[in-house]
Amino acid sequence: MTSPAIDSWRLAVGTLTALRVRPPATVDRRIAGRAMLLAPVAVVPLGLLVALVTWGGRELGLAPLAVAFIAVGALALGSRAFHLDGLSDVADGLTASFERERSLAVMKGGTAGPAGAAALVLVLGIQVASLAAVCTVPRGPVVAGLVVCASRAILSVTCTRGLPAARTDGLGQTYVGSVGRAATAVTWLVVAVLLAGMLHWAGWDWWRGPVVAAAGLLVGAALVRRCVQRFGGVTGDVFGATVEVTLAAMLVAAT
Repeated sequence: MTSPAIDSWRLAVGTLTALRVRPPATVDRRIAGRAMLLAPVAVVPLGLLVALVTWGGRELGLAPLAVAFIAVGALALGSRAFHLDGLSDVADGLTASFERERSLAVMKGGTAGPAGAAALVLVLGIQVASLAAVCTVPRGPVVAGLVVCASRAILSVTCTRGLPAARTDGLGQTYVGSVGRAATAVTWLVVAVLLAGMLHWAGWDWWRGPVVAAAGLLVGAALVRRCVQRFGGVTGDVFGATVEVTLAAMLVAAT
């Protein structure tokens, strides 16, 4: 019988990356909450992947924009495009109708409409352009990898206690309300401190770290708030969409 800590780790890695891990023996709200708090650490392999791709491309003298496209593509493959699917569905749901049930039905349909396709192009375009800029500066690839990991801290916000679930079933049901508000606050304080230290090590102004963290938190929280207003709560798709939008905001702030 495995411990709750190991089950939380396996759930985080298995959900947020394409790495093959043994499934957790038990999945309940407590384990799900811990898994979401572990999200930034669980995706360290994805952060390393982005850092290596961008560093290798720079060392080979390749075009920064092309390298950034490859890095973002590798990141999508490393997470099974899980979050991108959520981004597309949420964009379609937000623009489908003012009726909650209609919007939720569109999101559950799974096919990308015009709004979903546009959201993918815009958000991925912002990620690529920002990543290309970040990775041209000294130690930029390391900063980019850290930002990828830090962006997953937004999952603590989507799962904060007090936020309702939009549906009574689905992926998000187990995770909704599984993270305490104090844990969410501490998570983002740690993210801000780590970013400040890393950017200072990279030769940037230390205060840019908290700015990057604040940009991701504010944009991600704003999207969560909008989804709660429109859908009556959060869903698994909202989790994925928030991750992608938060990453885009943090990369822009890092430029």
